[in-house]
Amino acid sequence: MRKAEQALAKRIEKAQKDEANGAAIYAFMAKKQKKKHPENASILEGMSRDEKKHYEMWAAITKKSFRAHVGLLKFLVVVMGFTFVLKKMEKGEGFGQKEYAELSSNYPQAANMLADEKRHEGEVESMLDEERLHYVGSMVLGLNDALVELTGAITGVTFSLANTKAVALTGIVTGFAATLSMMASNYLAQSAEGHKDALKSSFYTGAAYIFTVALLVLPYLLFPDGMYLAAFGVMIGEVVLEIAFFNYYISVAQEKPFLKHFLLMVSISMGVAAISYGIGLLANLWLGVSAV
Repeated sequence: MRKAEQALAKRIEKAQKDEANGAAIYAFMAKKQKKKHPENASILEGMSRDEKKHYEMWAAITKKSFRAHVGLLKFLVVVMGFTFVLKKMEKGEGFGQKEYAELSSNYPQAANMLADEKRHEGEVESMLDEERLHYVGSMVLGLNDALVELTGAITGVTFSLANTKAVALTGIVTGFAATLSMMASNYLAQSAEGHKDALKSSFYTGAAYIFTVALLVLPYLLFPDGMYLAAFGVMIGEVVLEIAFFNYYISVAQEKPFLKHFLLMVSISMGVAAISYGIGLLANLWLGVSAV
């Protein structure tokens, strides 16, 4: 019986900690939404108050106090957007609802908390309308094109020039030119179709593209001239990680399958890299431009 009581006490303490974290992160998101989306801020403030009330209910039982630990979640709100964090928390809320349903047999007040959590789920769905998600297609365009084009170009010149600084220079020039070209093409295409947000769409495309350019060129700037193979290995690792990161974001924020899109993007990027490697070797043999 003693073990059962200890297990129950731990479950209650965990619930109390979760409520403290929920109250803090909802309050933080409310502040971030206050200026542009006051209606969202109002909902989030109400959710924060509910979570604080739940925390106090559990505190009255445990006779303990806990501080919120939401540093990572705050960072994710800033970097990934509040939609991503809310979606992540929503999955946790599903577990929390099950937990509260079980705890309500011992603590009737848990039933009221469960009702609040279910209401929060509906409120979250009503406000998941974040600007950056409207431009996911534009970001995918910039990201995918940069990964395919730059991975291929850098792979090709890595083995033909065999010099990190020469490869970095090629990547920077090619990347900036391609970024401007992609932004202009996206703007013209969106304008031709009558989209009023053509300029903003092209910005998101360009931002995704130039970020990828910087990421792929960075290893060649950091490694010494002769360590082009090490720089190449790091670059390939970055390609896979960036694809995984972006697809994970989409899978959470838009509830799309992760593995299918991840494997497709990796296959395309690595396939182009392999072809470019062959072209680079042939160009080296034919033109004799190796810097070795």
